[in-house]
This record gives sequence, C-alpha cells and structure tokens, in this order.
Amino acid sequence: MIETASYSDIGGRPCNEDTVAIRTLGPDKALVVVADGLGGHGHGDQASQAAARVISGGWKGMSTPGTLTALVQDAHREILSMQTPACKMKSTVAVLAAEGTRIDWAYAGDTRLYHFQNGALIFQTQDHSASQIAVALGQITREQIRFHADRSRIFRALGIDGGLTVDTGEKMLPPGKHAFLLCSDGFWEYVYEAEMEKTLAAAATPQAWLDAMRGILAGRVPAGNDNNTAAALWLTV
Repeated sequence: MIETASYSDIGGRPCNEDTVAIRTLGPDKALVVVADGLGGHGHGDQASQAAARVISGGWKGMSTPGTLTALVQDAHREILSMQTPACKMKSTVAVLAAEGTRIDWAYAGDTRLYHFQNGALIFQTQDHSASQIAVALGQITREQIRFHADRSRIFRALGIDGGLTVDTGEKMLPPGKHAFLLCSDGFWEYVYEAEMEKTLAAAATPQAWLDAMRGILAGRVPAGNDNNTAAALWLTV
C-alpha cells in the first residue's frame, strides 16, 4: 500500500510559485509532481501549475523513464506556448512514479528527489545549477550548495529556449521500507539531510514526517523566505 502526503507554503513571498500534485490509480500506483516556477521570469505560478497539470493529467499509470520524459516534454511545450515577449515564464520540476515495486523518476532544475531505504538516505538527484557544477569541480561541498552565491542559477527548466534535456532514472525496489521526498529549493535549503533521516525515524506517517520537517524549516528561515513545498511517498516491499 502506497502512502502519500504533501504541502505547499507561500513563505514570506507575495505569491506562491510552487505547485504540488499527487495522483493515485489503485493501491499500488502513484505519481507525485513538485514544480517550482522561476520568479525572475514572471508568472512562475502559472508555469508551475501548468507543469503539474500536464504531467499529472497525462499520466495513465505506466511507469517508465520514457513515459515520464514525454510528459515533462509535453509540459515544457505547454509552458512555451503560454509565454509572451514580455513574460518568459519557466518552472523546474521533479516527478516520481511508483508502480508496485518499481519506481521511475524524471526532473529538470533544482527541485529534488530523495530516496530513503530503511531510514537511511541512499540517493538524491543532482541539481542542474551553477552550484552543482561547483561541487563537481571540487570548489565547494554538496552541503555548501545551500549557501553558494550562484545557487539560483539554473541551467535546465521547462520553458527554456531550445530543447530541454530531462534526467531520468528507474529502479526495482529491494525488500524494505522506502520513503521518497520531493521538494523545492525553498524546502531543502533549510532542512538538512541528516534532519530528514532523523525526523523520518520518528514519524509514524508521511504527514507526520512532513510536519516535523516543516517545524525545522519554520525555526530557521529568514524574513521574506521563499515558497516551500514538499511531498512524501512511502511504501514497503
């Protein structure tokens, strides 16, 4: 049985440019989408809403990297069609599909996916950002992305000019307890990976896990903080 939970908070901004969508098809199929509109391009809220709508609405229950890539590309084209000369709206996105013991994911930008197995973090996506490149070059550590001056420089997003490259992955889950977290940068910048593990160990439900992490975030964010959004999916194999 798949369990899910989500939230989206406006933070200290005048508009929430994040969108989250969860769609289930029976007890063992689910799709989770978190999208984050890029505020500096205008109407980021419309871009993220379009991304979530197109991807979740187009999903038919099939979970393959190719299927998810096609849905993200559909959303990319939808956002391009919504743009005007005065408004080049864009959005990052992370998508997770679960079908039985199989998971698939796709993403573009710095909206992240984390995978925890039996309470331990075993995988996280790599941002399409200038800060992630600095990590690859050995200039900063992965943890220092949160404070890096170029962390807002994103190289892949739905709505960019030209073609969009989507990163994907797939996995058959081994026996155990699996927890997945999808979140915008307004969330992961203030909740550290060790805290994700600690709160997961103490949580009885996905909602309790999100609530605990939101408590950490609320005690740490500055005035005027970014929108923050997260979604959790749990399943046991």
